[in-house]
Amino acid sequence: MLVVRDAPSPNFDHRRGPPDMLVLHYTGMQTAEAAVARLCDPDARVSAHYVVDEDGSILRLVAEERRAWHAGKGVWQGETDCNTASIGVELVNPGHEFGYRDFPEAQIGAVISLVSDIRSRWTIPDARIIGHSDLAPDRKQDPGERFPWKRLASVGHGLWFEPARERIAALGAPLAVGDEGLGVIVLRAGLHRLGYGLQPGGDYDEATRLTVEAFQRHWRPGQVDGVADGETRATLMGVLQLAAAESPTGVLQ
Repeated sequence: MLVVRDAPSPNFDHRRGPPDMLVLHYTGMQTAEAAVARLCDPDARVSAHYVVDEDGSILRLVAEERRAWHAGKGVWQGETDCNTASIGVELVNPGHEFGYRDFPEAQIGAVISLVSDIRSRWTIPDARIIGHSDLAPDRKQDPGERFPWKRLASVGHGLWFEPARERIAALGAPLAVGDEGLGVIVLRAGLHRLGYGLQPGGDYDEATRLTVEAFQRHWRPGQVDGVADGETRATLMGVLQLAAAESPTGVLQ
């Protein structure tokens, strides 16, 4: 049975419609107490719907029907007001700035239970279960490459794809900053189609590098370097196919 304690935050307002996205974060602060205090501080003007501590305990700060202020500026699948569209879940972890570490088993088990519970009330497609870094690659790294996205997908929440070696090899040389041409056009179009705010184009610029890093943090965490090697591109192709198959029309918009 899921146990959730209430710790109300004043930092919320009204949604314009039901949520259809779920965004996972890490708190990025040195202690859970400091993170919760900030999320409940009216002067900070930040919040989340839930905070999941490392021991698996869960706090509800904002009711799901309300708009919490966790996402900030960003975009996913054309949605630019991600706060309105989403439910935000913060995982206690000091993050890259204060000593990023693995998420304990108790915490991940609680997140899985919480996500299952949330999705029992709202229609949230797998392709719209994302990290903060997915909607804001230029600003955010959380929940980062240590978050077990594969584990979450294995129990039915989110997308995961591991390409065959033959498919990886067929894609040829890596693409990186300074490259241009057809390969970059296909890469940028694919990232945009999946949901990233990166616009289609033919130059592998800094925005492309940051977006590739965000994709890797989520779907190819073994090597996060902003270089679109064959494994990264093959994984992108596979995730796109899964996302399209989930769409009622069979086409990812």
